[in-house]
Amino acid sequence: MPKTQPTHRTEQDSLGPVAVAHNCYWGAQTQRSLENFAFPAHTERMPHDIIHALAIQKHAAALANMALGVLDTKLGNAIIAEAKKIQKGMMDDQFPLVIWQTGSGTQSNMNINEVIANSANEQLGQPLGSKSPVHPNDHCNCSQSSNDTFPTAMHIAAVLLCHKTLLPAIERLNDDLAKKTRAFKDIIKVGRTHTQDATPISLGQVFSGYHAMTQASAQRIRHALQALYALAQGGSAVGTGLNTPKGFAAQFARHVADITGHPFTATDNTYAHMAAHDDLVSFSASLETLAVSLMKIVNDIRFLASGPRSGLGELILPANEPGSSIMPGKVNPTQCESLSQICVQVMGNHSAVTIAGSQGHFELNVYKPVIIHNVLRSLSLLAHGITNFHRHCLTGVRPHKQRIQDLMEQSLMLVTALNPHIGYENAAKIAQKAHQDNSTLKQAAIALGLVNEQQFDAWVRPQDMIRPYEPS
Repeated sequence: MPKTQPTHRTEQDSLGPVAVAHNCYWGAQTQRSLENFAFPAHTERMPHDIIHALAIQKHAAALANMALGVLDTKLGNAIIAEAKKIQKGMMDDQFPLVIWQTGSGTQSNMNINEVIANSANEQLGQPLGSKSPVHPNDHCNCSQSSNDTFPTAMHIAAVLLCHKTLLPAIERLNDDLAKKTRAFKDIIKVGRTHTQDATPISLGQVFSGYHAMTQASAQRIRHALQALYALAQGGSAVGTGLNTPKGFAAQFARHVADITGHPFTATDNTYAHMAAHDDLVSFSASLETLAVSLMKIVNDIRFLASGPRSGLGELILPANEPGSSIMPGKVNPTQCESLSQICVQVMGNHSAVTIAGSQGHFELNVYKPVIIHNVLRSLSLLAHGITNFHRHCLTGVRPHKQRIQDLMEQSLMLVTALNPHIGYENAAKIAQKAHQDNSTLKQAAIALGLVNEQQFDAWVRPQDMIRPYEPS
């Protein structure tokens, strides 16, 4: 009979032997975490962005250790080769651990150490689980602790994802809002305050407000990003640098900067970057502020497009899909609804980040995984939500010029233009009479004898009411 192939191998850690599936590159500590923290893996896994950032961290640490003479060149190069594979996403299936693990991220740090060691040893002709010649702790984790490694990966992951996805998405949105600001500058519409009719405003001025809001949000995000370039690596267990060679932190940061193309540096204070995560809380706040701005913008757009016959109807949105399973022909502002839901989630994510950030105890904040999970989730949601909204809604937004004109002509608040000529109280009388009689402002003004037709036509001009007047 053919010999049955074993389905598992035995790995060892400081607590003893552990059975690991023979085709897995992780080791004992990863396996223990899998068994002790069981959640639905398809929704709760540590984000791949963190795994790839940890791979960059291992890559840079090996370079620094070799340069400082504390890691054999052959072993260091073997570690780098496997780290590069992980950076490219080639081994994503070897990282099964969930977010809800130890608060320092130790188990995910050991997950990547074990995968790199086993994969490197296999390439060097040794069996999985041998821990030789590459050892997960002695070599992959050389000059490192999970306590400085994981927060370093948190910063790297947030910076890379923001630059790759969110900032380009905001830039495209801003460009389109700027174009619409120019295109709509001569379309005069009813302004609204307290959801009631107010004095005129151009549609271009409305969109200029949206553009200024998202532009300011991008600036806030870029400003908050600056603090994330500082890395905790080199602090070791409690920030003192125990078991790290002198110069390691600076050498490491230079290598991360070279690998990523971003200006990462060693932090001035490892204690602050390990015991607290105020910089990530601040960065998350900038994402929440963007969500606040986007919520206002999409709400305005969907209400201005309400109708098509019984609402405001001043904007026409692209018809992307049927809006009802029972009402034929109904089309809904689905992109606005999607992005507004994302905004709600981002606000909730920031609440989680804020609470987690406040929980640093002594020399370590042990809410690291939940902090970075929510930051990365907000980044990804906003980037994709903005891209979809821009592509499938904003680019196709059109003004309903006839509807805008009809509503403008009916507005009682045009009477505000008469204030400098006949006073507030007389102007109020005209508006009240026009409303009560269901007449036009001109008819009411002439009937009250407060202005004549020529004066009304000269003074009540919507196009002159959207900017300050020139004093005579």
